[in-house]
Amino acid sequence: MPGKGTVPKRVFDLLGGLGLLLLLAPLIGAVALSVALGSGAPGHGVLRRRTVAGLEGRVFTMVTFRTRSPLAALPLLLHVVTGRMSLVGPCPLTPGHRECTGEGRRRLSVRPGLTGPWQISGRSDLPWEERELLDLHYVDHHWLGTDLLILARTLPAVRRRRAAGRPARVA
Repeated sequence: MPGKGTVPKRVFDLLGGLGLLLLLAPLIGAVALSVALGSGAPGHGVLRRRTVAGLEGRVFTMVTFRTRSPLAALPLLLHVVTGRMSLVGPCPLTPGHRECTGEGRRRLSVRPGLTGPWQISGRSDLPWEERELLDLHYVDHHWLGTDLLILARTLPAVRRRRAAGRPARVA
């Protein structure tokens, strides 16, 4: 049910996001430096920007590092701390995406996530309809326990994907 457990989830996101930012600060700096030195394309910068629909359809610019590595997602922690995203939630979509209009607006009743059911369930190997159902099921039935389970399964899922030789795409 949307709205259920909103305050505990936000507190969890804030504390978890801040803790991860502090813990991973040296890695974030190293990745930013590596991307800056290795980009070779002047004017592109270290960050990739993408416009997405957030909570209640509020549009924001999501930033990730310019790399296909799973480390590209590290800047998303800033969005978690500022409240634009959650550690766990539906996949972020562009505002004009069909799932952000009409009946699909249901997914906008929660913040998009850094990870979610789509991340641990095969991600791009799943048909779009199945990813959509996973996100909507999460929207309707999420609670802090689900978030903890998804977070615990995210790193192993990313490792499995990389071990299989497929690039780990970031939302």
